[in-house]
Amino acid sequence: MNDSNTIRIGTRASLLARTQTEWVVEQLRSLGHAVEVVTINTIGDTRTDMPIARIGGDGVFVRELERALLERRIDAAVHSLKDLPSAETPGLSLACVPRRATPFDALVARGPATLAALPAGAVVGTSSVRRVMQVKAARPDLVVGPVRGNVDTRLKKLDDGEFDAIILAAAGLERLGLSHRITELLRPDAFWPAVAQGALVVQIRADDESMAAAVAALDDRAAHDAVRAERSFLATLAGGCLAPIGGWAHVGVDGRLELGGCVLEERGGAVERILARAASELSGGAPEVLGRRVADDLRRQGADAMLARMRQHAARDRET
Repeated sequence: MNDSNTIRIGTRASLLARTQTEWVVEQLRSLGHAVEVVTINTIGDTRTDMPIARIGGDGVFVRELERALLERRIDAAVHSLKDLPSAETPGLSLACVPRRATPFDALVARGPATLAALPAGAVVGTSSVRRVMQVKAARPDLVVGPVRGNVDTRLKKLDDGEFDAIILAAAGLERLGLSHRITELLRPDAFWPAVAQGALVVQIRADDESMAAAVAALDDRAAHDAVRAERSFLATLAGGCLAPIGGWAHVGVDGRLELGGCVLEERGGAVERILARAASELSGGAPEVLGRRVADDLRRQGADAMLARMRQHAARDRET
């Protein structure tokens, strides 16, 4: 923490990012802390004219915030955890994961439609390769088109008729008070979310003990364990947050942590999917162990080759 004892929290400039950060700010202020919000523009927010993969891949929404932390211009940063690369940045720590919002994707259609009920040829907007592949797997008769921008920008494009439906994270709509726009929650096993979707994280400097103590009260153990398992799963597969990988961990009815994950690949116009799931031992154990178990199962099914082909295709796309 800085010498003035005022916590400087960094956030992206989008409405959703500021709304998420404001929730953390309110919690800290209720605990008696003085807090200042510092808005930082990221390349992912400013370059909406091209796909994220062509801007620079993993970390495009977090690099500037992490740099501000390391340079001590801020004391903490609030991120959507799914935006963070699976490899942690040296010198920084993921100190706190608050209670998780709905982790699933959501279909938002102009009428009261589900994915199954959209008419043939309907145009669905999403720029996520994971979402694109799952839409194609479920409905190869639909047209999938890219859409970038903040939540309000994407909704306006939908309402203006550019798309018949779009796919967004349900958590973002919930946090913006837009849950009523959701026409269908897309759940596993039919539709897998991004790793750590719906979770926020407060990132701090690894040596800042006072900040670690300040945010500890906001940590939700179940949510933190779940995303630790999911991120371990993603890291073991060597898949970035832009890879066609889905995963979701949660505490089952028997109290054990359960994790399922999938890897997708489009070959010859069809989408192939492999799936694995496991539960933690009754005695518990590190969530990371569960993540590695599920990833290793997928690797035995051919995930390494699938992801290698995906990286080759992505590299070719960046060159063109």
